[in-house]
Amino acid sequence: MNANPLARQPHPYVAVDVAVFTIDEGILKALLVKVRQGPMSGRWAFPGGFLGIDESPDSAAARELLDNTGVGNAYLEQLYTFGGPDRDPGSRVVSIAYLALLPHGTDSGCLSAKYSAIALLPVRRLPPLAYDHARIARMALARLRAKLEYTNIVYSLLPRGFTLSELQDIYEAILGRSLDRRNFRRKLFSLGLLTRLPGTRRGAHRPASLYAFRHRRPMTVQIL
Repeated sequence: MNANPLARQPHPYVAVDVAVFTIDEGILKALLVKVRQGPMSGRWAFPGGFLGIDESPDSAAARELLDNTGVGNAYLEQLYTFGGPDRDPGSRVVSIAYLALLPHGTDSGCLSAKYSAIALLPVRRLPPLAYDHARIARMALARLRAKLEYTNIVYSLLPRGFTLSELQDIYEAILGRSLDRRNFRRKLFSLGLLTRLPGTRRGAHRPASLYAFRHRRPMTVQIL
């Protein structure tokens, strides 16, 4: 009987990396960790790790997200597979990248033992990133901006109750441009995405009404 030829050939490792975004102080920020060991020691990166032998990529990404943020039910979607032979100077690694979105107000996360620091840093001014994570960041931001236009994905960045100004601020923070207030609100109400909540929130001017998304699940809908 012939031996399995695959057993004699080297294979790359398979990993997941999770580009975690949230809104903090009105700014779109990325949750980054500082690599503790290896050729990229001291560099910032997105959290990630190798797949377990019995894990699917989705399960591994959810585990990494939970381990590094303490959030177990955040929005998570597969982004792209990065497999350049020189992307990791330590070994041959193919990484399946994910985009994750955390609700406004989420803290800076839980520091895993494999990292030396963790921080929320503005997406527009990221430091030099380890591996090919700068490319992952660009692709994740482009995906997020695109999906703001044709889905209700923004719900995953908001608490249950929010004001219309807070909602528009998030759109503008991510898109990097201003939106017409009247047209933006008219479109949202015409789509039937929001429901009015009891109570108001006090701000710099008069109290603002609170709203919530009728459905906190991904839906295709042309918002912009």
